[in-house]
Amino acid sequence: MNEANDSFRDNSGAVVRPPIAWVLAVVAGIVFDAVFPLPFLSPDVPAGWLGAIVFLAGLAMLIWAAATFRRAGTHIQTVEPTTKIVEDGPYRYSRNPIYIGMFVGLIGLALAFDSLWLLFMLVPFYFVIRYGVVAREEAYLERKFGDLYRAYKTRVRRWL
Repeated sequence: MNEANDSFRDNSGAVVRPPIAWVLAVVAGIVFDAVFPLPFLSPDVPAGWLGAIVFLAGLAMLIWAAATFRRAGTHIQTVEPTTKIVEDGPYRYSRNPIYIGMFVGLIGLALAFDSLWLLFMLVPFYFVIRYGVVAREEAYLERKFGDLYRAYKTRVRRWL
């Protein structure tokens, strides 16, 4: 973990808080599925169990990443200033493990509800997170931490 060299208070300016975007994607998928169901799994597949396992894997990733941020003493919320570049825990493998956990959780719900609509919602959710949140976070972190963040970006992939 590395601390910023200056003390200005700022934030990424994300267009939406990621949990809100996730809930909107889930609600939209469920509503579309209620109006026009699009199952995609064979009836032989234990969709509930499979979906629950995948959802819990995503939740575990999200919790691990959030706990790593908390231990580092930096903010998780995009509306708060980042105080450190966190490089341990899941951040050794991905710069965005919280969002990966959200994607995996959405896939788990799609499996559990056997809803192609929930899978379709991954597309708009990805674009909102990638361009409305992550792009702004990366620009903010480069402004705030400079070479320290750029070095981290060269060592760790954005996603996986």
